[in-house]
Amino acid sequence: MFTLSNCPEPMRFSFLFLFFLLGFVSCEKIIDVQRFDGPCTIELVDGSTITTEYSIEILESTGTITYRDSDRKLWSIKADEYVSYSCGN
Repeated sequence: MFTLSNCPEPMRFSFLFLFFLLGFVSCEKIIDVQRFDGPCTIELVDGSTITTEYSIEILESTGTITYRDSDRKLWSIKADEYVSYSCGN
């Protein structure tokens, strides 16, 4: 059976380095999200608005806004579905 403790020291270091490298690369994707504290108002393409008391998050790569409604249900709006957003008091 192969275990990390049975590996020679250089190989063990390589596995640990790979593990941390993969963890670091995956954390880079998290940085792609911007968070804005609520309350927030989102103006949709059709002229209607959505207001939430909670924070919104925007995925920079796609422009998708994620927000929670008054029941704390999670919703997403694609970039081509909204015109603008504003947050704060």
